[in-house]
Amino acid sequence: MGDLSTLDMAVLACYLAGITAWGAWLGRGYSTGSDYFLGSRNLPWAAVLLSVVATETSTLTFLSIPGVAYSGSLVFLQVAAGYCAGRIAVALLFLPAYFRGELTTAYGLLEARFGAGTRRFASATFMATRLMADSVRLFATAIPLALITGWPYPASIVAIGVLTMVYTYFGGLRAVVWVDSVQMLLYLFGAAVALAVIGGSVPGGWSEVLGSAAVAGKLQVLDLSWDLGTSYTLWAGLIGGCVFSMASHGADQLIVQRLLACRSVRDSQAALVGSGLAVAAQFLVFLLVGIGLWAFYAGQTFERPDEIFARFIVSELPRGIRGLLIAGVFAAAMSSLSSSINSLASSSAYDFWAPLAGWDQDDRRLLRAGRVFTLGWSLLLVAGAVAFIPLSRGTSAVEVALGIAAVVYGGLLGAFALGVSTALPGQRAAVLGIAAGVAAVASLQGSVSWLWYVPIGSVVTFGTGCVLGFAKKRA
Repeated sequence: MGDLSTLDMAVLACYLAGITAWGAWLGRGYSTGSDYFLGSRNLPWAAVLLSVVATETSTLTFLSIPGVAYSGSLVFLQVAAGYCAGRIAVALLFLPAYFRGELTTAYGLLEARFGAGTRRFASATFMATRLMADSVRLFATAIPLALITGWPYPASIVAIGVLTMVYTYFGGLRAVVWVDSVQMLLYLFGAAVALAVIGGSVPGGWSEVLGSAAVAGKLQVLDLSWDLGTSYTLWAGLIGGCVFSMASHGADQLIVQRLLACRSVRDSQAALVGSGLAVAAQFLVFLLVGIGLWAFYAGQTFERPDEIFARFIVSELPRGIRGLLIAGVFAAAMSSLSSSINSLASSSAYDFWAPLAGWDQDDRRLLRAGRVFTLGWSLLLVAGAVAFIPLSRGTSAVEVALGIAAVVYGGLLGAFALGVSTALPGQRAAVLGIAAGVAAVASLQGSVSWLWYVPIGSVVTFGTGCVLGFAKKRA
């Protein structure tokens, strides 16, 4: 493995220092919780679009998606088609309801429909899931830093966590969104550089790469089988991907928080639907990086799929270029982590602390509490990433993180569907419906693909809530 040159280290150091300082500076002048968590509801839709894409893909896209293509093919693109369809559904069904209520978190809609208990139950479910899934994301981010510096994984995780915590603590959502936008452009530029270098390193260039990949079946995009245990089929991608995206972008505070910060419902809809097209294009770029790496390494086996692209960057790229691409990896990492920290702090402050303390209308106290929660969640995410280290061998972080989220997304989406489409269930029926949906999916672990978790959980939650609501009405 090659050593980083002085130029590489200078590029990386300047990036990390500059982005942290800029993010903290963007938070100047905050005086209320709404400023801190919702950017004063005045963020442009284009910046929110870029932030949504950076938040949901970031490190997992940069490191894990190439690993998926390296060991498989292009069938992951089937999921992107479902993602686009799911976003359109959320834009039409959920976003108008969010903006009518002047909500502060995604789960405020559930309180308006079912009561405070349902809001807190859904919010707590989101927090537990986000903590587990984003701990995995943080671990994936530490891989290149460990390879570069020779530090152990725990030290690498702490370094990334502390830097991200600083600008998230001071900058709030405004900093998260604007820094995300710049970081996304940086890591896409890094991917373009990698594609160019791979093309110049493989004899015959990309024509040879694609030719040999086609012969090996690695350019396959469609899988028409109905095997529920296979993750990437057309039906799993369209149905599972669509419902998963409806849950992640309509019932997860991580994304909804950004959409609520737009100036109007139309701006929010433009940001959401546009992000689907951007994600599909981004998946294709990073899958092609994986195909190129497969040709470059002639199919060599690696202990961790997520290490392949990181090793290529550190070992094979020219000096100076390496520092730029490693900065891209950190851009991807910090955008996702900062978004997670801010959304967790927002849910803690608005869904639990403020109503329980009786300070719902005290925006100054909310601002102070939000910063305390920011520190607390940062520490928990770092601890979770360290705990994942012994479980990471032979796994792809993107599939682990998405699988964790999918276990509870069905329950959350089913509850939102109950809230906007039927008048039957009360609070008890909604909470029991969520619990039934999560339990049903948990019982299916290992027997079906993670892409089917959300559709199954949603149907169970919706059905249970309707049955219990009808039974109460008849009683």
